Amino acid sequence: MVFKRLLGSLGVGAPKVDTVLDPGPVLPGGPLSGQVHMEGGSADYEIEEVALELVARVEAESEEAEAEGAVAFARWTVGGGFRLPAGERHALPFTVTLPWETPVTELYGQPFGIVVGVRTELVVAGAKDAGDIDPLSVAALPAQAAILDALGHLGFGFASADLELGQLHGTGQQLPFYQEIELVPPPHYAGAVNELELTFLAGPGGVEVVLEADKRGGLFDGGHDALNHHAVSHDSVDRTDWAAEVDAWVRGLVERHGAAHGYHGGYQGQPGYPAPYKDDHHGDHHGDDHHGSGPGMGTVIAAGAAGLAVGVVGGLVAAEVVDEVGDFFEGDEDEGDDEG
Repeated sequence: MVFKRLLGSLGVGAPKVDTVLDPGPVLPGGPLSGQVHMEGGSADYEIEEVALELVARVEAESEEAEAEGAVAFARWTVGGGFRLPAGERHALPFTVTLPWETPVTELYGQPFGIVVGVRTELVVAGAKDAGDIDPLSVAALPAQAAILDALGHLGFGFASADLELGQLHGTGQQLPFYQEIELVPPPHYAGAVNELELTFLAGPGGVEVVLEADKRGGLFDGGHDALNHHAVSHDSVDRTDWAAEVDAWVRGLVERHGAAHGYHGGYQGQPGYPAPYKDDHHGDHHGDDHHGSGPGMGTVIAAGAAGLAVGVVGGLVAAEVVDEVGDFFEGDEDEGDDEG
């Protein structure tokens, strides 16, 4: 066992700690399991509390500047009240339930720039010490994956994802930040919107979907952000035609807010504007009549990883993510800590 962190505030001879998470990605609202491994120091120590904390790298924007920092958004006490003898090793298994709004960090196995970690804290002799922090991989819920895949079929491409500090008004948001996924529109929407911004707010009953059409100038005069909200239940995933459903969401967003900002020509019948999406019920969304369809989001991201697409999660972005993870964890550690 390699212990990553030496508990710095307790000085030389302090206990060491390493948290090992169960392999594989977790799901929002699902269980997170693993073990906290501790090794006694040069003397006996009373371990008053063992706690786990979820932290995320979050952006905060203002009129003056844009800042980035770590935000803790969940904490669990998983043990404590025992003596750790000098030199002895102790393993503490745990299972906790993640918040439903835990940010998604990967899609189809590809990370896309969201940094979330599990920090381990020990309270020893009245002193709290953050002794270990580990990256956490969070996969999309079935409803989230279905909607993203539908957007991929409609021709939208992945651009970026981040966590924004603040609250989305009119939603049931629980955390102090929200995840925003930015998508590049297909050509037939390019004249109406610069990008589509997507936020998922998951809960026990389903997922609240917030779509924002961002257009600076042009159709939305003055650079307006148009919003709409949709509620999706978890049990509706397998009985919904998501390509048609999401296509209707996007059309409603563009048409309604386009009209509200002075566009009266409509979209139906306009050159290059596709007919409403129709499912042939045979699983083929790529026929000649389906102008809005395209490769699924999984295909798009896989292509990006192979260097075959521009602007999606790929080799370059993945490398940047690795650097961000390293910076996040290094920046979160105390200066006096040493590597164990």
